[in-house]
Amino acid sequence: MATLPACSQVPLSPAPTITVLQCQRVTPCMLPAMAPKTNGELDAAFTSAKDAWAKCAAKVDMIVTCQEKTQPNLDKHD
Repeated sequence: MATLPACSQVPLSPAPTITVLQCQRVTPCMLPAMAPKTNGELDAAFTSAKDAWAKCAAKVDMIVTCQEKTQPNLDKHD
């Protein structure tokens, strides 16, 4: 098939890569309700509370890291 002299084919270029980086939504940290009555229950409650705080801190750290990657100038002030 002949091409008209004034016409040319459009060069093909690779499609742009679209990347969506979205950080997890911030949700409240929940501590378990406890009512220890013995020293053993108190020790278990303390361990459970420490675990809950550790999970909360890990979630916050993960969100902060994500925000730093997606919004590097978030904390920069003029």
